[in-house]
Amino acid sequence: MEVADGFPGVVPVRDSKTPHGPALCFGTASWTAFIGELKAERHRP
Repeated sequence: MEVADGFPGVVPVRDSKTPHGPALCFGTASWTAFIGELKAERHRP
């Protein structure tokens, strides 16, 4: 997974194994909330 920066308001994410494939774009607030949840370890099995 690759995450790009430098795009105001969005965070593009793509599969690093397919660099010329499509990217998913998340809003900055949504991405920040997602990463916050991961760091909080609330989703660990």
